[in-house]
Amino acid sequence: MTLINLHPRTFSLAFILIALLILPLPTVDAAKRRHENNARGKNSRRAGGRAERGKKLSARERRAGRRNERLSARDFRRGGRSSRARTHLSRRELRRELRRDRIQSAREQSASLKALERRLHRPLTKRERAAEMRRLNSQRRREILEARRRAEAARLAAIARQRALDKALRDEVQGMIARDNLAGEDPQVRRVAINALGNHAGTVVVMDPITGKVYSMVNQEWALRRGFKPCSTIKLVTGVAGLSENVIPASEFTLASDRGRMDLTSALAHSDNPYFEHVGSGLGFDKMIHYARELGLGEKTGANVPFEYPGRLPEMKPGFALHRMFSYADGFEVTPLQLGTLVSAMANGGKLLVPQVQNPQEVTKFKPKVRRKLDIDGNVWQRMIPGMIGSVNYGSGRKAYDPLQTVAGKTGTCNGGGGSWVGLFTSYAPLANPRLAVVVITRGTDAHHHLPAAVAGQIYRDLHQRFGTPTNLQIASTPDDEEKEVGDEEGADIIADQNGADTAGTTDASATTTASPTHKLVPQTSPNTVKRVLMPVNSQTQKADAPKSATPAKSSLNPPSQPDNRPRRAQENQP
Repeated sequence: MTLINLHPRTFSLAFILIALLILPLPTVDAAKRRHENNARGKNSRRAGGRAERGKKLSARERRAGRRNERLSARDFRRGGRSSRARTHLSRRELRRELRRDRIQSAREQSASLKALERRLHRPLTKRERAAEMRRLNSQRRREILEARRRAEAARLAAIARQRALDKALRDEVQGMIARDNLAGEDPQVRRVAINALGNHAGTVVVMDPITGKVYSMVNQEWALRRGFKPCSTIKLVTGVAGLSENVIPASEFTLASDRGRMDLTSALAHSDNPYFEHVGSGLGFDKMIHYARELGLGEKTGANVPFEYPGRLPEMKPGFALHRMFSYADGFEVTPLQLGTLVSAMANGGKLLVPQVQNPQEVTKFKPKVRRKLDIDGNVWQRMIPGMIGSVNYGSGRKAYDPLQTVAGKTGTCNGGGGSWVGLFTSYAPLANPRLAVVVITRGTDAHHHLPAAVAGQIYRDLHQRFGTPTNLQIASTPDDEEKEVGDEEGADIIADQNGADTAGTTDASATTTASPTHKLVPQTSPNTVKRVLMPVNSQTQKADAPKSATPAKSSLNPPSQPDNRPRRAQENQP
């Protein structure tokens, strides 16, 4: 049968059937597309939800970052190169540095999470993200602990190296001390000085600031032939120059430093660097060098010893930090004997002496030698004294304090070059009638914690019975109108000590050649401005029996038949 023989309705039915079969196909495709789009939307919403959950986890990440920051900061404090580099940063710089480390750590964590997502070809779930963060934080803690162990090992190795260097330096010093020439040395003073220095790496010079007689030099190699950076003891030169050139005005409160308003006394007592740098800016290089030369720096002292080192003065050259010259003594080199002559000139009123080691065969022929009389006003020395006393009483040289006498001194501590620290202390005592000038210099670890001041203080205390202010008789002074205008306690101490030295300052045989005290609190317009009255010690009953209306103008009371020789401080301004 052929198609021609078919009925026409057959074609219509066939066409209808074909149409019914073809028409549903686009609908199915559209439905599939809609389903796929819906699936993609769900996935994107899920991804967005995971992103939101990731944002919620950022607080946990921040806490972990802060914990890592604390661990890092603790590691920085405990050692390592980064720790040593950051110890000199300010608080703001340290916070900025730690913030930078925290940001860097967060970036590394984010990069690690993105790398993991790329490997998985899908976003991380909340659980996976938390697990990865725990792994990263644990790894970070392990790294910090490992760095801490390495830093601690490096610190212990550095301590071991420093101890080895200190031991070698101390052994070298002990060998130098054993080779000292003992001719002309005072046995008692040398024994006291060696005991005070102990096994530390240093040198001690003890001399008479009035005559220039050298009692002892412990470690003569360092005392005579080795140059040291004077550090903050150069502030004595800066102060003298500033007063002489009127850079430091009478109203010293106009000068200010980083610790607020400060005068010369406080600046010397606390060794304030900005104050003296400010003074030096008004002095200039040439004036500072001039006064340093006048005070004996940069030239030999003329002592009767061979191979003396002359020291060194700064040279103006490119890159030289001028402001540090006035406070840190950059460019200077001095010997302990030079510092001894400098402080002796301050003690005796401006005489730069020639230090002499006494010849044992010429004990009775010793004569002081004056190199030159310094052209410096006496008021300059007087204005330097309170700051030097304050340094010992309450400032940086407190370890040299002697309750039985007034010590004036100045400390110094700095890096002397080559990574080795230098500690210095130059001083004299007693204040009213100077009998001893003591200079101590130490190196290495022994330069820290003001050890030189402690050594000098021990020397003063051990030699007080021989060289201290006599205490058998006390001095009562009747201040006149000029003295009544002086209201500070420090001035009263100076007046009382001066009176004590005038009446009883010649008990020691070596004091026969000493000059009268040069420290006067106020300028004298007449030869007798302080009335002295001798009063016996422990005379409580006599004070009770004495009439209250009596005025102790001039009393001729005799001391007790058995004077009490126990050391006592002179009472100040007794009525």
